[in-house]
Amino acid sequence: MIPKLRAWEKQDERMSYGEVEYFDDSINYRFDHFCTGADEDVEFMQSTGLKDKNGVEIYEGDIVEYSDYEYSFTGIVTQDTVTCWWIKGIDPDDNFNFDDVTDYSEYTCDVKVIGNVHQHHELLEGDKK
Repeated sequence: MIPKLRAWEKQDERMSYGEVEYFDDSINYRFDHFCTGADEDVEFMQSTGLKDKNGVEIYEGDIVEYSDYEYSFTGIVTQDTVTCWWIKGIDPDDNFNFDDVTDYSEYTCDVKVIGNVHQHHELLEGDKK
């Protein structure tokens, strides 16, 4: 699987989604408004490969609401290792590890992307229990 990437361009405060270019022995990502050589001014975020309950692709840095029949919280999608994705709650007691489950679709139906850490700071203010 080729990972999907998006990038936050710090100077222009703009999100861009990468297009993959394939070559014989490598791949490249093309973004629509900056040069990938400007890494110090860009924060790259990888897709989890999962979609939320509305079909929206879930990326690292997304702010999500997790809610099931007995529990709900707001958190940030983070990556701890290459294959381990977490929702880290605003309240430290609220965490969900996608790596602990084998059928992701059972749990992503309880997740809704509501923003991202770069464009929606106000969503991080306080816990929404």
